[in-house]
This record gives sequence, structure tokens and C-alpha cells, in this order.
Amino acid sequence: MRKITACEFMTLDGVIQSGGGPEEDDAGDFKYGGWFFGYADEETGAVIQKRLAKPVDLLLGRKVFDNWETYWPTHSHFWPNVMTATKYVASNTRTSSDWQPTVFLSGDLAGKVRELKQTDGPDLHVFGSADMLQTLFKADLVDGLELMIFPITLGQGKRLFNGGTIPAAFKVTESQVSPNGIISATYERDGDVKTGAPQIEEND
Repeated sequence: MRKITACEFMTLDGVIQSGGGPEEDDAGDFKYGGWFFGYADEETGAVIQKRLAKPVDLLLGRKVFDNWETYWPTHSHFWPNVMTATKYVASNTRTSSDWQPTVFLSGDLAGKVRELKQTDGPDLHVFGSADMLQTLFKADLVDGLELMIFPITLGQGKRLFNGGTIPAAFKVTESQVSPNGIISATYERDGDVKTGAPQIEEND
């Protein structure tokens, strides 16, 4: 079964909106586009390159795809795999693109993604796409997280864990902290949330 991993730049308060540039996504009058670049360092760059080198397909929201189809074809030297990966795009309004290979998913997104996971092919990575991720989280379709957590709070913007978040346990499989304080961590789903109570021994 193909696995779905959410790959996100994230602030301490969970914002994932428009980390890559001022004009990436200004929905909701977001004023902090490009917050990633004030903290970028060589170690973080090496982690990004390692992650982008993986042979994966992409699962994207329409707004992300709209930005990417004009940007990446002229910048693919930084990420060659983005050109050959199949781009699965959640959209009820678009049906075609000159940037291939691309497949548009309309209607019951959770159902179609569940079917997609059962097909042969590489794992699926999600970038940005905060609104789409809420649908995937709610349907328990996300198998892992590749996060870069930045030492800032913004107080506004689209968040990774929002209305679709369900109780779920994860385990850390890889982590490091860069000189500028960016935490790079990889998580895999680890069953249900485990609860308990402190065991306090009473004195005789």
C-alpha cells in the first residue's frame, strides 16, 4: 500500500502557510510570507535535498498546484523529481494541465485517495495544501510527517493541525536540530493514543 506523508515547514504555533515566499499564499491577509528564509542554514538545506531526492508522487491542493505548474518547470534543476512525479491534484474546478503527468481528483476526495493508496506506485508526499490535509487527517489517511519546525510564532495563518485533526499516536524515526534552531523530524503513525495515570506508591 502506498503511504502518504505530509512534508511541511511549520512554526511553533503550527502555521504552515506561505513559508516559501511573500506571494505564495496571502489568503486571509497573511502578512508573513517567506518566513522560512530568515532561518535557513546549510544543515537544513541538506535535509531538504535529501527529502526531495526521494522517488515519490505528489498529492497537492489546487492552490499549491496552480503556483507550482508555473514555477517548477523553470526551476527543476533544484528538484528534478518534481517533473517526473505524477501530480495528483484535489480540485473540483480544474480538469487538465499542460504540466504532465498530472491527474485531477474531484468529488469524494477521501474516497479517491483511499483508492489511490491501494494502487501500485511510489509513496505520496503532500506539500502545503493545508485545507486538503484536513480532509486527509479526518479520514486517517496520513501515514507520516516530515516536519521542519521553526523557532517562531505568527499567531495567524493556515495551520497543519486544524479542524480535521483526530486523536492519533506517532513515533519519531529521525530528528536533528540545526544551528539556527530548526527542528527537522520525521514521524510515522503509531496506532492509537495511549492514556494512563501516574503510579504513586503510598507510604506505610
